[in-house]
Amino acid sequence: MKELIAIEPGKAILREYEDRELKPNEVRIKSELSAEKHGTHLSFFLGKVTNVDKNWDNELELFVPRESKSSLFPFHLGNITIGKVVEVGKDVKGFRIGDRIWGYLPIRETHTADMSRINHIPEGLTDEEVLCIDPATVALMSVREGRFSIGDKVAIFGLGAIGLLTVQMARLSGASFIIAIDPIDERRNLAKRFGADLIIGSDVDVGLEIKLATNKKGVDVSIETSGSYRALHQAIRGTRYGGIIVTTSLYHGEALGLNLGEEWHINRHTMITGIRVESEPYRDFPRWDRERIYETVVDLFKKKLLSVEDFLHIVPFEDVLSAYETLKINPNKWIKLGVRY
Repeated sequence: MKELIAIEPGKAILREYEDRELKPNEVRIKSELSAEKHGTHLSFFLGKVTNVDKNWDNELELFVPRESKSSLFPFHLGNITIGKVVEVGKDVKGFRIGDRIWGYLPIRETHTADMSRINHIPEGLTDEEVLCIDPATVALMSVREGRFSIGDKVAIFGLGAIGLLTVQMARLSGASFIIAIDPIDERRNLAKRFGADLIIGSDVDVGLEIKLATNKKGVDVSIETSGSYRALHQAIRGTRYGGIIVTTSLYHGEALGLNLGEEWHINRHTMITGIRVESEPYRDFPRWDRERIYETVVDLFKKKLLSVEDFLHIVPFEDVLSAYETLKINPNKWIKLGVRY
């Protein structure tokens, strides 16, 4: 059997492995479908993140230098896997052979996982919706952190899976005017289908266009999901005095195109950063915790209030290396890559 492994920046291999014996609290899973997380995981795969040469120190809450730059590699690629339980340990409860499950598991033909790491497929959800639970949780947290309501105007920068789901959730949250920004025509058209009132490409002065479309005031809230410093700068420019800017992406490299000496210095924005499910407790804790975030996302999918139509580009497992070569050259080729075994 084989698993997808990043062995150095931009290079992946299919590595052979053998399943080990189950522990009492573990289950064995035969993978059916997996998906990648295009923002964070691809940045790690390409070796563009701070973690390549720095470690996070939990006590100091700081990044500190790594002793070896190579220590980040090798690592597994892939974000979520759907599969079927084929074996259970003697102490496992709640899962039986034949159950279909999902979990945060990488691209691998089988998995041996603690039962706490997996979940039953929620009734009423398609496989495509399950594979998009992760970006939907980030979108939900972004909208909640933006603190907007009926009548507010909102701009969403970056129309990947998170951005397109944010467009839909902004509409559900009562935003009266939604602007969606992305350089790719197909993604802008999807945003329009999902409820955006105005779509803007990247070949114009985006901040100016937002101001002109909002009676020269700007939007109340900007949500930046692309991880682009230039997009962040335009989000700052397009947000009105005293407005809120929410950033969801992992930024990396030199901050080209971002100038904090311009509108940021004058317009007294509030910046909300680090929209991560793992960053607990949340601002609304204890009312809102990780479990409630996931329950809400699943409920929205069950009620068909969110759509992931045309999100996934699925390739067979044997073609996964070629797909990652494509993503290395063009990370925006697909909204979300899926792998079928």
